[in-house]
Amino acid sequence: MVYVEAPGVAACPACVATPIATNRAAKLASEGSRELHLSLPTVHCAACIQSIEGGLLARDDIEDARVNLTRKRATVRVPAGMSDEQVVAAISALGYEATPLDAATLSAGESDRAARDLAMRLGVAGFAMMNVMLLSVAVWSGAADATRQLFHWLSALIALPTIVFSARPFYTSAWRVLRVGRLNMDVPITLAILLAAGISVMETAYHGEDAYFDAALSLTFFLLAGRYLDQKMRSVARSAATELAAMETPTALRLTEHGSETVPIGTIAVGDLLLVQPGARMPVDGVVEDGTSDVDRSFLTGEADPATIGTSDQVRAGEVNLTGALKVRATAVGEQTVLHALADLVSVAEQAKSRYNSLADRAAKIYAPLVHILAFAAFVFWLWATAGDVRYALNIAVAVLIITCPCALGLAVPAVSTVASGKLFKAGILVKHATALERLGEIDEVVFDKTGTLTKGIPQIVTQLTPADLAIAATLAEASGHPRSKAIVSAAFASRADVRDIHEIAGMGVEGILEGRKVRLGRASWISGGDSSTVLDLGDRHIALEFVDSLRHGAEDLIATLKSKGVPVTLLSGDTEANVRRMADTLGIDNWQAGILPHEKADVLQAKADAGKRVLMVGDGLNDVGALALAHVSIAPASALEATRVAADMVLVKSDLSQIAVAMETAQKARRRIIENFSVAAIYNTIAVPLALIGLASPLSAAIAMSTSSIIVSLNALRLR
Repeated sequence: MVYVEAPGVAACPACVATPIATNRAAKLASEGSRELHLSLPTVHCAACIQSIEGGLLARDDIEDARVNLTRKRATVRVPAGMSDEQVVAAISALGYEATPLDAATLSAGESDRAARDLAMRLGVAGFAMMNVMLLSVAVWSGAADATRQLFHWLSALIALPTIVFSARPFYTSAWRVLRVGRLNMDVPITLAILLAAGISVMETAYHGEDAYFDAALSLTFFLLAGRYLDQKMRSVARSAATELAAMETPTALRLTEHGSETVPIGTIAVGDLLLVQPGARMPVDGVVEDGTSDVDRSFLTGEADPATIGTSDQVRAGEVNLTGALKVRATAVGEQTVLHALADLVSVAEQAKSRYNSLADRAAKIYAPLVHILAFAAFVFWLWATAGDVRYALNIAVAVLIITCPCALGLAVPAVSTVASGKLFKAGILVKHATALERLGEIDEVVFDKTGTLTKGIPQIVTQLTPADLAIAATLAEASGHPRSKAIVSAAFASRADVRDIHEIAGMGVEGILEGRKVRLGRASWISGGDSSTVLDLGDRHIALEFVDSLRHGAEDLIATLKSKGVPVTLLSGDTEANVRRMADTLGIDNWQAGILPHEKADVLQAKADAGKRVLMVGDGLNDVGALALAHVSIAPASALEATRVAADMVLVKSDLSQIAVAMETAQKARRRIIENFSVAAIYNTIAVPLALIGLASPLSAAIAMSTSSIIVSLNALRLR
């Protein structure tokens, strides 16, 4: 993998001069460095990213550290002499679990297993909560003395094992950060659950009237529900860089003075002469020294029409040789190829997108320490006010912790996201990334690819031919894999002519013999000179064939809707200027660029991001992958290539592009609902916290209030339907 330094602590010029940076540079220069990939199964928020990256970069023996929250992975560059165990120990010291990844582990479904584990714990907590609530109803209905005591002990018998088992994700997360002197949202959650259970056991043992086992189980259930919803949304995404890497060929055919030999791609050097057969991918970037062929470079340009190449033309790794054999002199190999650089660009962009701080992350950063301060202050004050009554002071502290427990906060985003995602799925849009809806609600500009995105990406013949002429053209076209040939075959259905001795001339077209005369189908420059349009040569006459790429359903409506809302629209395409201009004029798009390569698309998106623009990118080809990953949020149609769908935050399942406008409107509404949910939580805390602080709320009433706020948040999310 090509290493590209991500912006971080050591990236600023001032930091280079520090002793740490100097020692690090000297150590790496003397020993060399390597890249280590690790699984981080316990990271779940932006604070985790900051803790791990900041902690590792503070060491003088680690060059760089990048955490991908979506994939729960870290990429760490360390000196060659530093062992995996030392890096794992460094991360463990920060309070997080880490495991080195090998090839088998990289393909494992960690996210799916985590979601199944949470679902199991959620089910156990829900079942136990319902049973304890039934027992609590009996107590509330007037059960007293021995009967009440029996019900309390039965509740304890159900609740305590459930709390130990179901709430384990919160305990382990809290312990990891506490033992290294840090805080996260799971610390107050753990305290509230354990203290509610502990106070309940103490009240039961001292024959108290109230026990709060149902409160502890309710906390566990609602918070597990939020964590499960969040995990399910994250588990869909995986790296597009991996998909791009799959396009690299494992071997190549090298020409030597003794003939040809098949060699591993890693042994190819700049200057080697390679033979690329028809149907094979280019193994390296290079220059054609001999041969003529059509090359499919759609992953770079996005265009279905192959490019004709010959001697002295450049080729790039990943392109597919279609017709003739080529001898290619390697000019860039391995990590230096355009394909590898594109994969690295996507990887860096994906990791940058994982650093997006959601509304919940930003709220939690302030909320977590405030909860502890309030609960501790309440305990100290009431311990002093009651002349050392620990039981009374602890009850009030527990009530404060339960009332301020971030249950509503934990549900605010997942509840809305789940409802909105379900609504969009019915509209034909699959939401893949956990923060995609939030980001879509913030966009202020839209960038489109052309071929395969605004258009169907399938050429259609528009020239009217007689049935006999169409049959001849289709018979010739069957010998070629060119997209325009396929369009002719499709238009002719089963009609064919008696054309014999058909063969394809690489980069030019197809010819054959019909009733003693030569007939040809191919480039005008080959048949009649002139422009590069396709021509049918019938011997005694020539027919110029015209093709168009039809618009996708809903394209015109989508552009019109965006323009009516004042959203700027830009069209970026690798197609010719004439074709792009024609499409832009048809749709009324004023801003467009033609003939641009993948890195140029990515540069445009990066420039817009640097200017503070939050851009929605819609594209379908491998040439769009870098731009999709760099965009604030991205959408790919279902017809897109696998790597493109992986890189996108959302996938348009239906063919109707106008549903993108529906997605944007839904995202804006979802963002408003999230903010409303935070407002509900804030109002609830403003009213409930003072009551708990002055001793007017027991842990039981605090649990009821907490559950009520969670229900209100969930009902507000359902308004999106």
